[in-house]
Amino acid sequence: MRPRPRPRPRPRTGPGTGPGTVWQALPARGYLLSPWPWRALAYLATGAVAGAATLVGIVAAVATGGVLAVILVGLPLLVLTALVGIPVARLERHRLRLIDRAPAPARPVRQPPATGPWPWLTTRLRERATWRELGHALLFALVLWPLDALVVAFALAAPLHLAVTPLLMATAGGGEEAKVLKQWTVTTWPVASGVAVLGLLLLALGGYALGLAAGARAELTRVLVGAPREDDQEARVVELTRSRVRLVDAFEAERRRIERDLHDGAQQRLVALTMALGLARLDAPPGPLADQLAKAHGEAGKALEELRELIHGIHPKVLADYGLPAAVADAADRSAVPVDVTLELPGRLPQAVEAAAYFVVCEALANIGRHSGATRAAVTGGHRDGRLVLRVRDDGRGGADAAAGSGLTGLADRVSVLDGRLSLSSPPGGPTLLSVEIPCEPCDPRGHRERTEPCA
Repeated sequence: MRPRPRPRPRPRTGPGTGPGTVWQALPARGYLLSPWPWRALAYLATGAVAGAATLVGIVAAVATGGVLAVILVGLPLLVLTALVGIPVARLERHRLRLIDRAPAPARPVRQPPATGPWPWLTTRLRERATWRELGHALLFALVLWPLDALVVAFALAAPLHLAVTPLLMATAGGGEEAKVLKQWTVTTWPVASGVAVLGLLLLALGGYALGLAAGARAELTRVLVGAPREDDQEARVVELTRSRVRLVDAFEAERRRIERDLHDGAQQRLVALTMALGLARLDAPPGPLADQLAKAHGEAGKALEELRELIHGIHPKVLADYGLPAAVADAADRSAVPVDVTLELPGRLPQAVEAAAYFVVCEALANIGRHSGATRAAVTGGHRDGRLVLRVRDDGRGGADAAAGSGLTGLADRVSVLDGRLSLSSPPGGPTLLSVEIPCEPCDPRGHRERTEPCA
């Protein structure tokens, strides 16, 4: 007989097996034996202490500011009291880690327009999140912390007092009686033992009550002072978009580095080799050796020309040195089809924008020369309404499809990373129009802040 396969163990999902919350731990069988009841108790107990301290701080600040407002000294203190919700909210977001292992990020706020305390204060006072956090601080100081204290008292203190009834009867009662919750008196040991058993049962139920209360408090706190789950996902999307932009920037920086290394290294050596072969060819007498040197000199010249084309395709130096208009004009000069260029820009653009626009134009001109049958093309554009706008038009046969392996799909992805848009209109019979729009602002290539931002 073949041995029966052993069942695969199910993954554990209870407390202590990874990220989770007290809500996820409550249905688990080992909840009472896990750290979660203690975490819930710590959350509620520290909440009671922090809430009482918040109440004292708010009352003291308002009272002091009201008294000193007569001589105008207390007015700034009263204004600053409106910001008390900010540190309280930060503390509450940290306390949430006691029963919720997922972080609770703050709601997004606007950055001050300038540095200094006054711009920061005015920006914070205009933020909706500031007043939401102030409302939470007042609710916390007036309502929530007494509820935390009551839950701890009824779920833990009262059952624990019942559970130690025999001990109280043996010590404080001299073995004859014990006062239970200061409400009734127990005079026999069987009744004291029954009260202790009842206390242990209530203590177990109190562990679940602590978890429920702590979970509810945490959800309320997250709603008031933490970014909701949807905002977390939006933040992830924003971070993903930023990471794509960083990858494009890193890719462009690597292209520039490779272009620089080839230009300053391999190309210079190949130029020296071509010159050396040329001189040797001149000095060699007619014969087989001279013929071999002539052949080698020609091959070296072809290799140098191909290397220059390769360097130009990786990242043209004219683009880095003189900007997009000069680079587009250079691409038009090398095009197989005559190209008219009308491109007016107020200055240099960010490097990623210039590179994306240049390679879109190059790919479009290459497609025109290979597939369109056009006799003439035109590149027009400029910077309008905070956007770089480019149009590449030809008088060819049309029918082009960006998804049919034309090479524009990857360029469209690069443009989309920059929050831009690439569109293609190519009806059968022509003309074909490729449009590119990329939001950007002119920048200063020297990296100095003047009227424009530094190119990056």
